[in-house]
Amino acid sequence: MLLRQLSLPLALLFSVALCIPAHADWTHWRGPQQTGVVDAEDLIATWSLDGDNLLWRGDFTGRSTPVVLGDRVCAVGRVGEDITRQEVVACWNAADGTPLWQQAFNVYLTTVPWNRVGWGSPAGDAETGMIYAQLVDGRFVALAADGTVAWQRRLGEDFGRFSGYGGRTNTPVVDGDRVITHVISASWGTNRGPRDRWVAFDKRSGEIVWVARGEGSLKDLNTYASPVIAEIDGRRQLVAGGADGWVYGFDAYTGESIWRYHLSQRGLNSSPVVAGNTVYISHSEENVDAGVMGRVVALDVAGAQGVLPRSAERWHIDQLQAGFVSPIVHDGVVYVGDNSANLHALETDSGEELWELNYGTVGKGSPVLANGRIYITEVNGNMLVLEGGDEPKKLAEVHIEMPSGRYAEIYGSPAISDGRIFFTTEEGIYALGKSATASSESTASTQSDLPRFRGDGPLAANAKPASLRVVPAVHSGMVDESVDFDVFAFDAQGRPIGHVDDVTWALEGVGGTIGADGMARFAGDAGGPAFGSVRAAARGLEAVADVRIFGPLPWSFDFEAVADDKPPSGWLGVGKGAKVRDEAAAEDAAAGASKILVQPKAPRGAPRATMYFGPSSMSSYTLQVDARGNREGRRLTDLGIVNNGYLVDLQGAHQRIQVSSWASERRMMQQFPFEWEMDVWYTLKSRVDLVGEGAERKAVIRGKVWRTGEPEPADWTVTVEDPLPIETGAPALYTFAPVEAYFDNVRVTSSAPLAPAPAR
Repeated sequence: MLLRQLSLPLALLFSVALCIPAHADWTHWRGPQQTGVVDAEDLIATWSLDGDNLLWRGDFTGRSTPVVLGDRVCAVGRVGEDITRQEVVACWNAADGTPLWQQAFNVYLTTVPWNRVGWGSPAGDAETGMIYAQLVDGRFVALAADGTVAWQRRLGEDFGRFSGYGGRTNTPVVDGDRVITHVISASWGTNRGPRDRWVAFDKRSGEIVWVARGEGSLKDLNTYASPVIAEIDGRRQLVAGGADGWVYGFDAYTGESIWRYHLSQRGLNSSPVVAGNTVYISHSEENVDAGVMGRVVALDVAGAQGVLPRSAERWHIDQLQAGFVSPIVHDGVVYVGDNSANLHALETDSGEELWELNYGTVGKGSPVLANGRIYITEVNGNMLVLEGGDEPKKLAEVHIEMPSGRYAEIYGSPAISDGRIFFTTEEGIYALGKSATASSESTASTQSDLPRFRGDGPLAANAKPASLRVVPAVHSGMVDESVDFDVFAFDAQGRPIGHVDDVTWALEGVGGTIGADGMARFAGDAGGPAFGSVRAAARGLEAVADVRIFGPLPWSFDFEAVADDKPPSGWLGVGKGAKVRDEAAAEDAAAGASKILVQPKAPRGAPRATMYFGPSSMSSYTLQVDARGNREGRRLTDLGIVNNGYLVDLQGAHQRIQVSSWASERRMMQQFPFEWEMDVWYTLKSRVDLVGEGAERKAVIRGKVWRTGEPEPADWTVTVEDPLPIETGAPALYTFAPVEAYFDNVRVTSSAPLAPAPAR
């Protein structure tokens, strides 16, 4: 068989790649149609670091794929050294590389190492000009066109997102008036239990519109298979691979599960591409139905419902290990990059391999096809331009190095807009193209043309909705706070059809009132959070929103009201088996204790757990807890408390106190010798004070430890300052538990003003 050409005659474009003008915005990491294919003319075929077709280069370090909105190109990366290390979202003038703005964020409460910060790519919205990004520590942020923070969420502290050590970070997608991101989490209410979740936010306000849930058991806590939006059977669907090894199709407006297919024994990292009613996706893990590694599959999802049978595979190729590079489809060919940087061209109908071309050593960045050429990066510092024919060939291969002489890592993919090609590296951000380019006016916003999840107005009296959704679908707040809940209706195809007014409302599990208009005012007592739901009934249908409501400080938790062998209700991060146990008869129970919280030793994996029990918006509080360590041979526990994003950690094996916010990078870490005994109860206390303004603002972290039952020392045991202060953060208990660890008598109080230091 003759090798297929890589040419791109417009008449043969797949329906997957609609006609997008060359100066279209590149709003998603896989391009305007989320396929890696774009119709663009007059692109360069060669370039060099000496200036040939190199328009500009900017100082930058990142792993992300840029997005382009009009005259702006934006990317996620990292900045700073040592104590000033932060993750950053930055924008440049797309024409000449002039820096426009950058917004830096502290990285905290994660084990992700520094060299993997800036992995997730941003998403752009041409309608509003906003940029969205999920950062490595779980912050999900929306930035206005001028770089100011429009809204943000701490997905770890508020939604139970797992922070894997690998740093693989998901990339969001904007669809209509929603921005959707993948979250691997164990939360509360209907979202309890460790699962894949895809969360849709109102792109303007940050309200949670819906949460879609995977059904398989998690195999990895650290994957980055980003979702795509596609029209399948006339229904707008979110298609995504999960950390459970399944591929999913969800209704893009409601989050309703439509179909799913079990593909891999472990998590998926490559994103799918959809052409018509076929989903193409690949992985490099063990297959479910065969004891070999790796598969490329073409799934027929026409009319798909529920769990798909093996017969849904139109074809598959085993042992082609393409676990990270996302495929592209064009003109009857699927292009797949494997883990060893070999590009494979496969027929879409049969999967038959047409050719294979090696382009490097490590394949992570995904290809982009435009102007008859494929643009692709390789981890070891290489950016290549490929062209096909009977024998595909390399038109350009440029090697980028760090000042030290080693290669500059490249993990992102190219972005193409206005005749220019943009990509980021460990060494900088690059713009390639010819000196004369087309207008950079933004012309490719289709988001405003899509139906709104809120519908086009009131629901008609004769309408027959198939489902309802309450917005916000998840709410965390304080007592005496008023929240406006709305109900929206959708037809059998998931399309929004209007706002529902004739609703019967009810609160369950939380105190307060809710009126006929959906305006809720929550009430409750001090002592900790209440967890429940808002229920809405109309037209014979029902919808539920999860709510957790926090009373004013002080809070106290002695676990006496918690059932044996159960975790405290609504606490996040207890997925590693933390539970309450009755210790009334034990001689070593805390004074007056009947029940205590036990963190068992981890049967496998990292024995680290952080258990949150408050909102991430908290600040100016004091946290205190009784804790007891344990020993088995050489294995000793660590015990700690988290206050405002800072961990005060009592480390057993090292016999010391460690204060940190980002322990894997030791950003502001300080350590103090402190001898303490296992099997003895100690009281840990911490407060964080934010002092100063502007460039002089800092956090002062104080910690105190003493034997439970003895008088509290007047002086703080440790005091540490951070010149890049974390402004807010949820209280939490922390353990590194290779053996059991124990907690009791948790208390959270408002921080009283400190007495002035005595004059010297």
